[in-house]
This record gives sequence, C-alpha cells and structure tokens, in this order.
Amino acid sequence: MSEAMPRPAEQPVDQPTVERAGRPSPLRRLPLRQILCLLPLFVVGVWVVQHRSLIASGARQMFTANPYWLLTAVATTGLGWVAVSFARQGTVLERLPARRLFVTQFAAGAANHLLPSGIGASAVNIRFMTGCGLPPARSSAALALYFLAEATTRVGLLVVLLVAFPQALRLGPLLPESVSGMLVAGAVAAAGAVVAGVALIRPVRRLVMTFLRTALADARSLHMRPSRALALWGGSLAFPLLQAAGLVAVALALELQVRPAHVMLAYLAATAVAAVVPAPGGIGSVDAALVIALVAAGAPVESATSTVLAYRFITVWLPLVPGALVLGGLVRSKIV
Repeated sequence: MSEAMPRPAEQPVDQPTVERAGRPSPLRRLPLRQILCLLPLFVVGVWVVQHRSLIASGARQMFTANPYWLLTAVATTGLGWVAVSFARQGTVLERLPARRLFVTQFAAGAANHLLPSGIGASAVNIRFMTGCGLPPARSSAALALYFLAEATTRVGLLVVLLVAFPQALRLGPLLPESVSGMLVAGAVAAAGAVVAGVALIRPVRRLVMTFLRTALADARSLHMRPSRALALWGGSLAFPLLQAAGLVAVALALELQVRPAHVMLAYLAATAVAAVVPAPGGIGSVDAALVIALVAAGAPVESATSTVLAYRFITVWLPLVPGALVLGGLVRSKIV
C-alpha cells in the first residue's frame, strides 16, 4: 500500500495585491453622469457672460415695446417646439412618447446653441430616438428626412413670397453685384466639392449609398401612412411660419414700419443665407442677416437692429438657461 503524497503547502495570499487589483481607478470614482448633467449649464453660463451686452440690449428694447405683441412672440416660440415635435414624429413609423419628445425638442434648442450647424440638436435627437429603441442607422435616416422636409418647406415658402412680393427686398444698395457673384460662386464651389468627395472616395460613396437606401426605404414606408406624412410635412411647414410670425409680432410690438408679409420674407431669406455659416445657434450670422434683410425690406438700420435684438432675446436667450437645465435632467435620467 503506497503512502499518501503530502499535500503541498498553500501559498500565502498576497492581500495587498488583491486590494490593489480590486481598487477602482480614479476615473471610475468621478461622478461622470453628474458632471455631464452640469456641463450644459456651465457652457450656457459661459455663453451668457460672453454675450451679456447683446442680452442686455435685447432686454432694453423690450421695455418700450407693446407687451401683448411680445407675448404673441413668446407663444409662437413655444408653438414652434410643438411643430418640431410633430415633424420629428413624422420621420419614424414607431410611436414616440409625446411628452418626452416635446421636452427633448426644448432641450435640443439649448444644445443647438452650444455646437455649430445644428450638431447639438441633432445629437440630442439621435440619442433620444436610440433610447426609444430605434437602431442608429434608422435614427440617422430620420434626422436626414427631417432636415430635407424642413429645408424643402422653408425654401418653398421663400419662393412663394418672392413671387408674390418681388420688390419686397431691395438688395442692390446692400449687396453689390460683385459680392452677389462671389456668394453664388462660393455656393457652387462648395456643392461641387461635396459631389466630388462622394463620387471619388469609395468608402464615402459606399457609406452614402447605404444611408440613402435606408432613408429612401423609410421615406416610402412613412408616406404610406397619412398620419406620419401629415405630421412630417405639416410640422415642417408650421415651424418656419411660426418663427417668421414671431419676428412679425416683435416688429409690430416695436412699431417697425414694414409690412408683415415683407418681414416674413426677410426672415426666410436671412435664415436661408445664415444657414451656410456654421455658427452655434446662428449667433452672429443670423443676427446680421436679419438686420440686412429688414433694412432691405425698408426698415431704418436702428429700428431693424432693435427688432432683431428683441426677437433673438425672446427666441434664443430667454429659453437658453431653462433649456440647459432640462437637458441636464434628461442626461441624468438617461433619456438622452
């Protein structure tokens, strides 16, 4: 009978090593979600400090204005978020939660003023739709469909008003022929660069074609649902109309001597031009374009500037801090 082999002695456990292995890293200790919740408010605070002179000027203009027309401008601004909510719902077949969708559009307005060319609002909406269960490709296609519908209706309204009031904007003294030619040449060159990039770079072409197939398939499915098509195109049409109506209300509040239809035309023309400049929230580009358009419509420079400052105070600066707070709450609750 063989003797049992002695069991090897157990090695002592290196307790400090185990503790070091289980110790969380300094980055994990940071409350990242809490920091992200406060980040929009911090960035907005910086923006407010940097543009405090513009905010003060816009607030001063409102003290001498008709309060009822100013309340009308505030109401049209709020209804604009409702119109955007309908348009966003019209881009997907799935039913999105209505209250969260509206709150997200309000928060996206604040995010839109933190990043250029609408990137902030787009990121918030993609996060929201992804959180609602839509794949990232479908969320991106819905975003592209929204931009297409909104741009189509905005340009369509501009063309209709230009045909109805061909002499409303007198741009000759403001934009010499050489400047107009440079703008047209720049737009053509930019469009040509985009087309060349898509056509010549194979990975970009493959990505664009895949995206277009997804977007077109979703668009066909959506337009077979009358409720979705009505929400998409009705909301996309109502949004620029409400924005233009807000500017008309501010112009009436400050007794600007320009016809309301001409003010609407000036707004649509100015926003179409300012969309080319990738400024966060259009700050600077939209303001300058609106002043130029109102002057071209026959308003004095001082009155046009006062109207634009008051309008931008209502539509941009007034909802900015509440929108940042709502955005932080949405991040904290993991809705976006």
